[in-house]
Amino acid sequence: MSNPNPSESNPVAESRESFEDILSQYEKSHSRKKEDGGKQLEATVIAVSSESVFFDIGFKTEGIMPLAVFQSAGESVKPGDKLPVSVKGRDPEGYYELSRQKIAQPTDWSSLEQAFADKATIVGTVTAVIKGGFSVDVGVRAFMPASRSGVRDAAEMEKLVGQEIRCRIIKLDATEEDVVVDRRALAEEEERIGKERRYSEIREGETVRGTVRSLTDYGAFIDLGGVDGLLHVGEIAWSRINKPADVLSLGQQIEARVLKVDPEKRRISLGMKQLQRDPWDSVAQKYKLGERVRGTVTRVLEFGAFVELEPGIEGLIHVSEMSWAKKVRIASDVVKPGETVEVVVLGVNQAEHRISLGLKQALGDPWANVAQSFAVGTVIEGPVTSLTKFGAFVQLAEGIEGMIHVSDISAEKRIEYPQDVLKVGQLAKAQVLTVDTAKRLLRLGMKQLVPTGLDEYIAEHKEGDVVTGRMGEVSDGQARVELGDGINAICRMGAGSPAKEVVETAVLAAKPDLSALSSKLKAHWKGGVAVSESKPEAVRAGQIRKFRITKLDPAAKKIELELS
Repeated sequence: MSNPNPSESNPVAESRESFEDILSQYEKSHSRKKEDGGKQLEATVIAVSSESVFFDIGFKTEGIMPLAVFQSAGESVKPGDKLPVSVKGRDPEGYYELSRQKIAQPTDWSSLEQAFADKATIVGTVTAVIKGGFSVDVGVRAFMPASRSGVRDAAEMEKLVGQEIRCRIIKLDATEEDVVVDRRALAEEEERIGKERRYSEIREGETVRGTVRSLTDYGAFIDLGGVDGLLHVGEIAWSRINKPADVLSLGQQIEARVLKVDPEKRRISLGMKQLQRDPWDSVAQKYKLGERVRGTVTRVLEFGAFVELEPGIEGLIHVSEMSWAKKVRIASDVVKPGETVEVVVLGVNQAEHRISLGLKQALGDPWANVAQSFAVGTVIEGPVTSLTKFGAFVQLAEGIEGMIHVSDISAEKRIEYPQDVLKVGQLAKAQVLTVDTAKRLLRLGMKQLVPTGLDEYIAEHKEGDVVTGRMGEVSDGQARVELGDGINAICRMGAGSPAKEVVETAVLAAKPDLSALSSKLKAHWKGGVAVSESKPEAVRAGQIRKFRITKLDPAAKKIELELS
């Protein structure tokens, strides 16, 4: 049946047109005598290599056959041996590919019809390149479309002329002596069978040799003899490789280990680094906790930077381990790829191939001598680095900050928010109140540097002095005593004191004149004059009495008394 669309390629139409050309050049009948049958040659072994056997077949070029053919059959072969062979074709190096099987060549139309019905493999000789393909002698003249020849360009087509090929009949019309053969389908089928056999031969864990067939950014495809294996970039070497082309080239012969075989998906995973010593095997012995090491920054991510300590060994510097002085948000603010850094080993996990590194530890811990450098009572001055709702942070030195609580900013008035008084960058003067090196906390106070009446009072008195004050409320064995305006003390009431005999806790009916009282008390504690020489009265709230100072604490701003 002809093709209804003459513009489309039709092997049958092409074959008919081709045969019209052929019939005009050759005789119509080219049937061979039956006795000429299938071709089989007597070949003589001339050499045996580790993989192949070479034969003299009477042609200008030798024939070749895989040594495995004889090994699988349990046969040995040596130079000088003779055996019958058939020619299958030519290999890429020009040798004739041989087979020990006799491939039938049809001798008449009935045998052609039988081969067509059985889809059998036959042999033929390419006689010429014609329009659309080739003329092939298969006992009669046959046509092989170029698309079914297995060759692509004109140079390859010319090389095929004169070669004996294996093919299969895909169209047969005895009336018109029209025969179309296909070489490509047979080659593809043999390739498929060869791949399946190769997939079944390859085992996980074995070492194989192959040729680099192609390179990509993520890996290399390795020809393992009919099947491809993927060598991922991460499996090439223990050290980090950016792309396979940096260490591999097309056509390069390599050795690799088979990591995984997936017959269903036709995938083979390979690794080269597995044939080398794993540098992580000795990491625990080489890198000790607290040890200083040097390395090169290979990658910088938002959360940290990777440092290569030696080929195949990388450690991570987390952003939290990069600086004592400030909180690092992005690692690239501190280090760059290619930079050489000195770090301290913070942790080693050999099983998971992880090493934790510290950059700031290599610079020394600024908190190591804080207790001596900034003792309690020390006055410091530094810039305000940040403000929060509860206070302000002041930098005392590189990597050391102290906190001024909002309640310690001013003694004159209540401060609601630190930013009402302080600004970031402003120099602030404060006194060290507490030091906690374990928690890395320094508490500072600004109001403690402003002198008060209490400071003056403490400065002008000493323990043992007798002073005059006004009794306040008495509870739990102690009474609050007012020694002046804003100057308060605690009087501890011992057993048998007048306070245990009579204690008035009622509030005075009328509020006393505090200013007059302060003046009077001040005159007394400055002049040491007693208010009254009369017999001591029972203690009561609001009573003015004499007291003896038992303790003065300038730092805590505390005064303790006892009744005199």
